[in-house]
Amino acid sequence: MPHTTTPLPSKTSIQLEDVESAAKPQRIIPTDYTDNNINQDENKRLKDVEISVPVVYGTMAFYLGKKANELQSHKWTVYVRGATNEDLGVVIKQVVFQLHPSFDNPIRVVESPPFELSECGWGEFEICISILFHDDVCDKHVDLFHLLKLYPDAESGPQSTKKPVVVETYNEIVFPDPSENFLARVLNHPAVYVPRLPAGFNLPAPVPSPNMNVKGKYDAKNHPLNHWFINFSEADELLKLASARQQVQAHILKLRRQLSMLDGPPQPSKLAYGHTWAVLKL
Repeated sequence: MPHTTTPLPSKTSIQLEDVESAAKPQRIIPTDYTDNNINQDENKRLKDVEISVPVVYGTMAFYLGKKANELQSHKWTVYVRGATNEDLGVVIKQVVFQLHPSFDNPIRVVESPPFELSECGWGEFEICISILFHDDVCDKHVDLFHLLKLYPDAESGPQSTKKPVVVETYNEIVFPDPSENFLARVLNHPAVYVPRLPAGFNLPAPVPSPNMNVKGKYDAKNHPLNHWFINFSEADELLKLASARQQVQAHILKLRRQLSMLDGPPQPSKLAYGHTWAVLKL
């Protein structure tokens, strides 16, 4: 199954470990995240504190239309982004994408935001996405699995060169007992959920991670795919749930009316007639 590819820089030393699938929305703790795996002194870590980082991972595929051929029917992008497309470079060190073996250089490493890569091809397959973190965040990683989808569902209509096929999953990566430096660095960052700290609690001045990318800041607002990203805000989700509940209730009422029409008006039973006759006779 040949493909035409545009290779990205890779590091063959990266090894992908066995992991569990994260197909359903959930709170993910990096693999084997324990006290013994953190290179921080105990007095520099904050007990009973939990940092949560919402992430969205997925693919976006555009049909090439008249430019399509047997080997290249779609151009697609796989990515890891913030829930509202914030810069995740403050937490994530690099993302490794493992493509189908038929691609040249199937293991791709992206070391700065936006954490994404684009390709052309014709087939759908599962992509392994490995997320690695800065040294003061965690020395473990999170692996996710995503099925690349190129073709729209039947109810969505025919393929279009103007509207992509977008499939995304929302999860939250949880970091228990974070280091003081990590907490100080992300305390006011829009991509990170930090709990309310006790009054009078003082953190040291934030220090950039030694391996943090110092390239130009990622401009999320001008991302070329920004228009097509799914909005995962809590307010929108609540509105969607309320709308769905109303639709379900209306459908139930409609079915009840249809059932009552099929049954017809209630008919008195023989027992009821007998009971009435007996009363009149008395």
